[in-house]
Amino acid sequence: MHDFRYVTKKQAQPIKDELYQILYMVQDLVRDNFTFSFTPIGSSSRNMITCDAKSNIGFDFDINIEVNDDNEDFEPKEIRTIIRTAIDRVAPRYGYKNCEDSTRVLTIKKVDTSHSRIIHSCDFAIVYNCGDGRQQYIRFNKDNNYYFWEYQGKGFVGLEKKMDWLKRENLWGELQDYYIYKKNCNDNPDKHSRSIFAESINEMCQKNGYRR
Repeated sequence: MHDFRYVTKKQAQPIKDELYQILYMVQDLVRDNFTFSFTPIGSSSRNMITCDAKSNIGFDFDINIEVNDDNEDFEPKEIRTIIRTAIDRVAPRYGYKNCEDSTRVLTIKKVDTSHSRIIHSCDFAIVYNCGDGRQQYIRFNKDNNYYFWEYQGKGFVGLEKKMDWLKRENLWGELQDYYIYKKNCNDNPDKHSRSIFAESINEMCQKNGYRR
């Protein structure tokens, strides 16, 4: 059993500012290829960042990178490689390790090597928002070393509206408790915070009779 607790806004804000600064520099590095915008998502967007007091893994952030490539001049592998290479040029200056390239995201970690501890980390998903309200992300098939655009699962659709509904129904405090509960019960190290957060929202909405 984990012991996840919420990180205060005062604790999280300097790290968020640092991550933004890294991304501003990455924007400059990739500008000759394409531009992009970025947005904190999930728990990172709602001041619900958590930290496990029992582990050596610090708190984590989730940020979506939306690339402006409407003409599809670049293949998914090219986009992800260009961004990963640029992050690797910048992030180590701020004490982060080079990117880890996983199935859905690129991850950077700031590590306290003397205590074998991850201070904090950030997951970057590269996304494209479709005109029909759906979203795609660049997925990495490690077995075949292949990158491709994949639609987000239904569980990630309409989360902002669902969160607004939970607030209007005065269920936000209950969501906060439920999200912590699900994180503490999670025993899958490959399941990222953004997935647990989306699950928590959908299950809370289903339980309480959410209507669009």
